[in-house]
Amino acid sequence: MLLLSTLRQGLPRLDLHLPAHGRGRGLAPGLRQLLRRRPGRWDLPELPEIGGPLEPGGAVAADQAESARLCAADRCWFGVNGASGMLQVALLALARPGERVLLPRNLHRSLLHACVLGGLRPVLFDLPFDPATGLWLQPSPDWLRRRLEQAPSLAALVLVHPTYQGLAGDLQGLIAVAHHHGLPVLVDEAHGAHFGQPGLPMGALAAGADLVVQSLHKSAGGLAQSAALLLLRGRVSEEAIERSLLWFQTSSPSALLLASAAAAFAHRHSPAGARGLSRSLALANALRQALETASLPLAANQDPLRLVFHSAALGINGLAADAWLLQRGVIAELPEPGCLTFCLGERPPRRVLRLLPTRLNQLRQALGGPALLPFTPPPIPALMEPELTPGEAWRLSHQTLLLEQALGRLAAEPICPYPPGIPLLIPGERIDAARLEWLREQRRLWPGQIADTVKVVA
Repeated sequence: MLLLSTLRQGLPRLDLHLPAHGRGRGLAPGLRQLLRRRPGRWDLPELPEIGGPLEPGGAVAADQAESARLCAADRCWFGVNGASGMLQVALLALARPGERVLLPRNLHRSLLHACVLGGLRPVLFDLPFDPATGLWLQPSPDWLRRRLEQAPSLAALVLVHPTYQGLAGDLQGLIAVAHHHGLPVLVDEAHGAHFGQPGLPMGALAAGADLVVQSLHKSAGGLAQSAALLLLRGRVSEEAIERSLLWFQTSSPSALLLASAAAAFAHRHSPAGARGLSRSLALANALRQALETASLPLAANQDPLRLVFHSAALGINGLAADAWLLQRGVIAELPEPGCLTFCLGERPPRRVLRLLPTRLNQLRQALGGPALLPFTPPPIPALMEPELTPGEAWRLSHQTLLLEQALGRLAAEPICPYPPGIPLLIPGERIDAARLEWLREQRRLWPGQIADTVKVVA
């Protein structure tokens, strides 16, 4: 029972990764109290007094209604399959089989899976790209407007806000552009459940989003897999959402995870939660200042609780930096070729102020050198609709080829480094010469993350 043995270990590490509760330090207090009770007493079915996400009565229904009130939403549904499951629920409630949905190029792969399951036609739009860090940036309203003016008939728009690295933009302006074009907007706010609080950017609901998905373990004090879908009435059918939930949600949802969602919302909007967040933001700002004083480069972002170390500026691939730090007990959340993202979470450990600058300075001395060359953006058009739908391409007969042999072929599966789960190539896309060369470069930049082969439609 290696997993049980591993989970019992209390390793002396600096954990700067998800879940955001940081090994329990930042769990919502009510949830922490429940977990101290006799083990297993919370592992209960949908008893009448408990109910479930789709039941009209019971504790879950009451907690969902209260969470909606706290968030200024019209409806709230809890989920136990993470933000991934709730994104799929939302997208299938917005579009029917054969309809097109506009997705950003930094979509999470769960949305691609939803297109497969729902027979949807994804249209991907490009994003601004920062060659220094290799990161996708947030689009401006004018950027989105130009894409919408070129797009075919659409059923909905999805936006990712904030990004995994804590990048935020003019979400209110983006949503206004989409609504002007008659499109409902789903916002993947998995990494921004804390947005809208003092000292942080505006939340997606306040910006006017029709549907918002939040991960309560990525950016609040909940357990892994606890998530929520929030609705503002007017453009989206509640019946369609509940039908979609019925398709995707287990018939035996974990009472513990449902309680986790309720506790995370209650704590976030309580005076104690506000004080805790204020303390975390103060520590995060002090850490940022300490790193800047030590001339350790950071990428600019809008979420103080996501610290993005710009390793490329020191001549270090982020994956190599991650491997070096892992050996010395510093565990980051997201390594990428140009950056390393640390999640400070709900209650950052105090020793991060001393230990992280020391370790990063040691990393610079051990592996640093001239800055890496600028990263090359993918050679993709402003709008791209795959020649086959992802569902068609994924289900057709395929063959496996070396990447260098795939010129002119249609991809049968995505190329998707994990994390962050963002596809570099989606099923149904044709691999032209420019794209092939770019993918070969990505394989070099993501050692061990991208295979030498690719599956193509036979």
